[in-house]
Amino acid sequence: MKGEGNVTRWPKPRVLLLLLAPCLLAGDAPPVDRFDTVVIDAGHGGADVGARGAEGSLEKHRVFALAEELSRRLEARGLRVVKTRGSDEFVSLERRNAIANDARGDIFLSIHANASEDGEIHGSETYFLALKASDESAAQVASRENAAFAAEGRPELSVLEDPFVALMGDLVATEDLRASSEFAGLVQAELSGLEGLRSRGVKQALFVVLNGVQMPAALVEVGFITNPRDAQTLSSRVGREQIVKALERAVLAFGQRYDARRGGIPADAGR
Repeated sequence: MKGEGNVTRWPKPRVLLLLLAPCLLAGDAPPVDRFDTVVIDAGHGGADVGARGAEGSLEKHRVFALAEELSRRLEARGLRVVKTRGSDEFVSLERRNAIANDARGDIFLSIHANASEDGEIHGSETYFLALKASDESAAQVASRENAAFAAEGRPELSVLEDPFVALMGDLVATEDLRASSEFAGLVQAELSGLEGLRSRGVKQALFVVLNGVQMPAALVEVGFITNPRDAQTLSSRVGREQIVKALERAVLAFGQRYDARRGGIPADAGR
């Protein structure tokens, strides 16, 4: 629209809104991509018992209990939760990845318990995917957790020999890697606030279960099942509740950030 001379004069904001109103009322605006689906992966299962505690406890049982309670709490918040295993069964790497990707999850959290020959080592640590482990301890943890899947003998597990090829793709091309780092930080920050549970920090390593999912992902080692104090925390109702609430807070905090970046509704709004 032209005004005096060659100066272009645009409608006032109110007029412009009226001009656009028919399009807005017609529902032309794209739907909001809201944070609403969480994939919970309880590590191990079935014949794959995971780490063994000195008192006889098994990692597969401890992490399954945590995953089940976390799922219930998140569902109560109005979130859709998809679990990679719903019982004491072995679930292959291929199946875990397929469940997560078919669900089109917004976040993937794999729950594990750590182990060490030194019973004095204790605490929690959270991982996100990387080609190179952040330290030797992280490399050992990844090697132990990957061992069960390597036993499947599946061709796709060649990622263990040629990780660079496997990681070059959507993970690097999108925001998933940055978001995974962010989520891992939120998880560890919440766990670090728990009394009696030492924080060992956020680390990086090549976990094959994280490599196959097409969404931000983190793997948490909630404590050392081989340490008497951590084992007691994992076996007690109060201890498990503290850990689950910490994980719940981390998921909700990530959801709020996710929605804020996309203009959606906060993850805990109205819940």
